[in-house]
Amino acid sequence: MIFTSVYGFNNIPRSYYLMGYAAIPWFVIAGILFFIPFAFMVAEFGSSFKNETGGMYSWMCKSVGPKYAFIGTFMWYTSYVLWMVNVSSGIWVPVSNLLFGEDNTSTWSLFGSSLLSGSRLLGIMAVIFFVFITYFDSKGIDKISKVTSVGGSAVLTINILVVIGSIVMIIARHGQLEQPFAGMESLKVPLNAAYQGSPIMILSFIVYALFAYGGIEAVGGLVDKTENPEKNFPKGIVTAAMVIVVGYALLIMLVGSFTNYNEILGSDNITLGNVSYVIMSNFAASFGKAFGLSEAAQVALAHGFARVYALIMLLALMGAMFTLVYSPLKQLIDGTPKNLWPGKMGEIAEDGMPRNAMWIQCAIVCVMVLLVSFGGDTMQQFFVILTAMVNVGMTVPYMFISFAFPKFKKMKGVDRSFVVYKSQKSANFWGYVVTLTLFFANAFAIIQPALDGDLKTTLWSLSGPVIFGLVAMAIYTRYEKRIASGVIEKDEKADAAAAE
Repeated sequence: MIFTSVYGFNNIPRSYYLMGYAAIPWFVIAGILFFIPFAFMVAEFGSSFKNETGGMYSWMCKSVGPKYAFIGTFMWYTSYVLWMVNVSSGIWVPVSNLLFGEDNTSTWSLFGSSLLSGSRLLGIMAVIFFVFITYFDSKGIDKISKVTSVGGSAVLTINILVVIGSIVMIIARHGQLEQPFAGMESLKVPLNAAYQGSPIMILSFIVYALFAYGGIEAVGGLVDKTENPEKNFPKGIVTAAMVIVVGYALLIMLVGSFTNYNEILGSDNITLGNVSYVIMSNFAASFGKAFGLSEAAQVALAHGFARVYALIMLLALMGAMFTLVYSPLKQLIDGTPKNLWPGKMGEIAEDGMPRNAMWIQCAIVCVMVLLVSFGGDTMQQFFVILTAMVNVGMTVPYMFISFAFPKFKKMKGVDRSFVVYKSQKSANFWGYVVTLTLFFANAFAIIQPALDGDLKTTLWSLSGPVIFGLVAMAIYTRYEKRIASGVIEKDEKADAAAAE
């Protein structure tokens, strides 16, 4: 369960594109400084508050306070908003691969107009797509997600295919790798020229590694369902961490076995949005080449496999989108007092859909998509900005949980049936190590583009956490003022007092 919650195949081709073999040590470092200690914190939180329905909101509310908990949970939710901005724009890459066997979205235009081409056209299409998804979800039609969830199982099949296919190719080529591996030198020096000789850029990569371990907070509720949890749960966490770290490292190595970096990824039309499809096409072409197929057969194989992979990713992304348009929003609203939300935003319909909030969310996503897509950048820069926004947006909320952990450890009268950190000193040490790892990784990731003259990516990376953090503070401050002035009814006050 930990493996399926955390492991993401798409992280592998993207990491290889950004760093080559040099990505591998950073996955190990991120595993040691973030993944394992943070997973143990989440497990202790989940065990102590297993009867609470609010998830991470309950953990932080009881450990620190309701305002801190609300801001942290709201920022966790808004990381999904940034993910929706990214996916609604990037989903056209698998569509292009499915239709044409390659990504040619950069050449798309409407009526031959240069004003409505490239990233601008993708932005307009993303808005139409997201309105469509919100409309169907608001009607309670979420059965499509059950059909599209088949993509998740298919992605696992792709992993197995790549592992077996790569090993077969290595044997067929008598151990020769397409991208030569020179031991420690390959692990230290990035293949990407942009990362060579830039320590801050290399350090900024750790955010990608941290993002690759995202989703571990979902295992917090599994402790009480584990047999002999004191012994088995830490063993499960460490085993899963080792499997995931080794899995990422092995797959990055295997990508290098069939992908010569300069030949395949040296082109300007390769982006973070389409690099997975380029590498998967190359996987099929290389397989054909290893067994002596003609060049025409290799191209046909590459286009065919790109279409299959695109269909799988399209199904997986559609399934995730249909679910995540309402699921995090519903969890946020369910876990907080109804009167905290302005107007009718906090209303949940009988079928469980927060319709009013979903349409507000839709407007926010559409505005952000249009602002980023009409920012006047190349397709490559467009996907760099979107990816940076998601990586920063999704890792910042973890800082709230890790920073709250030492305070949680000081609490009296709490169920301590499952304990990993035996002393307050160890809880303080690892709580602050994880928090500082996340802080510095995000600081490097935000600052680095500006140092290279790319102020726009820096501003967009920073905008998500800052804007949404301020919005969360404004919403909660308004709520506190309404309680103080007596606008909210007494029973609502009692609920708020009980939460505090």
